[in-house]
Amino acid sequence: MNREIQQRLQWIKLFEETRDAGFVCRRCGISRPTLRKWWQRYQKDGVDGLVSQSRRPKSSPSTKVGGTELSLRCSRNLGARRIQSELGRLHRLSLGIATIHKILTRNEVKPVVTYRRKPDYIKYVRSVPGDRIQMDTCKIGPNIYQYTSIDDCTRYRILRLYNRRTAANTLDFIDCDIDEMPFPIQRIQTDRGREFFAFKVQEKLKNHGIKFRPNKPASPHLNGKVERSQKTDKAEFYATVDLASDDLDNLLAEWQHYYNRERSHSAHHGKTPMERYFEMVEQTPYSEEVQELYEPAKEPLQEQNYRLESELRRLKRSL
Repeated sequence: MNREIQQRLQWIKLFEETRDAGFVCRRCGISRPTLRKWWQRYQKDGVDGLVSQSRRPKSSPSTKVGGTELSLRCSRNLGARRIQSELGRLHRLSLGIATIHKILTRNEVKPVVTYRRKPDYIKYVRSVPGDRIQMDTCKIGPNIYQYTSIDDCTRYRILRLYNRRTAANTLDFIDCDIDEMPFPIQRIQTDRGREFFAFKVQEKLKNHGIKFRPNKPASPHLNGKVERSQKTDKAEFYATVDLASDDLDNLLAEWQHYYNRERSHSAHHGKTPMERYFEMVEQTPYSEEVQELYEPAKEPLQEQNYRLESELRRLKRSL
């Protein structure tokens, strides 16, 4: 029997002896409602009634959390941060990460399996907005291909949908990048996709003073930021829309705006890509400065075939 129960039991015994509630309250320094509460509990349950009970309400009708968080985890395997993002974007619910973790823990939901980096993993990021733009394409559905470009420094993104992966669509997407990126583009990094190596595409980049930097074959990790962002699109955006919708382009534009200006990014410690850009705006060069540093003579047209490109470079060095 703990100390609190012994003390309450003394109040009860003193009241049984004297039958004077006022005397007991003055002697023990308690109020009449307190003595009445413990006396009634003692009469009903004996010593067990003197145990402190939880004051937590049995139901909370006005609570702002429910089964939505559990369904997002169970059906789509979303983590706490992605659940927070989707609740805010689609349901207008503002929940903290800790609150979502409590809900998942209380319901004994299995944790999301995360990728563990190697101990010698070296994280890199460009220090200036626009210094390197990673560009890629991915198939979303039948005759639906998403072109994606993401800034290495700020994670600011541009998204477009096309029915094919062609040089003409790449030219159009580059125009979108130049128009919508809030900073000048210095270089574009892509994989070895044929749509990026067309003569007109490389000439357009040269005309705008943008360096073309394709990756080596079979090295998607070098385009890791754009690859991961496309997985985010599939998990958070395309899982919530109908691909057959006639309004898909407008919905994607809304998602792009949300991603750039409202969705927090863990790499930026909770800041959005736009907020990160505002922090780096003083270090961002102007378009004139980028053009002055561009040297067209050092930017020859590149071949899609990596072996042929490497052989041509070797021959040039030997001459």
